[in-house]
This record gives sequence, C-alpha cells and structure tokens, in this order.
Amino acid sequence: MRIVKIAMLCTGLVLPAAAMAEAPRITVTGEGTVAARPDMATISLGVTSEAATAAEAMARNTENLGRVLDRLRGVGIEDRDLQTSGLSLNPNWTQSEDGAAPRIIGYIASNMLTVRVRALDRLGAVLDQAVQDGANTLNGVSFGLADPEPALDEARKRAVARAQARARLLTEAAGVTLGPLVEISEGGGAFPPPMPMYREAAMAAPVPMAEGEIETSAQVTLVYELKQ
Repeated sequence: MRIVKIAMLCTGLVLPAAAMAEAPRITVTGEGTVAARPDMATISLGVTSEAATAAEAMARNTENLGRVLDRLRGVGIEDRDLQTSGLSLNPNWTQSEDGAAPRIIGYIASNMLTVRVRALDRLGAVLDQAVQDGANTLNGVSFGLADPEPALDEARKRAVARAQARARLLTEAAGVTLGPLVEISEGGGAFPPPMPMYREAAMAAPVPMAEGEIETSAQVTLVYELKQ
C-alpha cells in the first residue's frame, strides 16, 4: 500500500513538470486573394406561359421552351450545358371587387433553365437568342472560372507567405525568436457569390456584357514554436 501511494504521489509531481516544459507557441493567420478574368458565364432564364386550363398552359410552355432550346443549340450551346432548374404550374387567382371569394381565371406554367456559356464572346448573342422566342424571365448572369484550381493554389501560396511575414513581424516586435513550424491548416477557398449582371428581359441585340474580374481567396493558419 505504501508503494502505491508513493507511486501516485510521484506521478502527480511529474505531470505538472512535463506541462511546464512545453514550448510557448504563436498562431497566425494569412489571407491570399487572386483576381482573374472569368472564362465562363451561367445564365438563369425561364419560360412562363398562361392559358385557360392547366393542360393548355403546360403545352404552351413546353412549346415555347422547345423553341428556346433550339435557338440556344443553334448558337453553339451543348446539351451538357443546358439544365432544367425548376418547373411549376399554378392557378391564376383573381379577386373580385364586390368582395366575393377569389376564383381561378387560368393557369400559369413556368420552366426555369440554367445555361452555361463557355465562350464569353458569344454571351451577348446567346442572351439575344434566348429572349427572341419564348424566354420571358431572366434572373441573372454570373461569371466564373471553368477550372478554379490554379487561381486557388496561387491564393494559398499568397496566404502562406502573408502568415509567415506576420509571424516574423510579431515575434520581432515582441523581442522573441521564432521557432519551427509545428502546425498548418487551411480555412478553405472562397468564391464570390454569383452577381446578377442582367436586369431586364426585354432588350435589343446584341446584348453588351462586361465580365470584369472575379476574386478567389484562401486562408491558412500557421502555428510556430517560440525559442526560449
């Protein structure tokens, strides 16, 4: 029993000593951003049709959408870049002025379509063709990169460089010596949300578009030991 008690006492003395021997650390974060010209655009457009019955509204909407798809394929849009993103059919209600109950006066069918344009020099023509025959709803145009990895890798490099510079600056200002790097983690790449660039469905052709630049950012966290 005495041996056990001594062992427990020694263990209790050793643990705090080991904790005190751990080297102090500094944690820094760096951000890197890369601006690049986009090489791809995504259009969100829709076809909305009204008719007296639900079946007529759907049939009319299907016909109008078919014309839109044919025009888009005619300007070089491939089937892999055409995707239905929403389909709806709703009654069209009206409220009478005499206070009577609302009644259905018809039906509205809507079909939303997402279109990817990989050649930005054809973007204006694609928009014009889309609204020529049936597309009467246009929710926006967003720009992006077909392959974002090179820009993201460059942003990571800049983030690491800035974190390293921040660590050197802080330790020099504090009068301590920077030790080895013991941990590195990434906060993740960030891309800006799609920015609508198109505000009206009725416009003249060709449609002028300015794609500007988009930014790709990355964040990293570095942990260094401090030399005593």
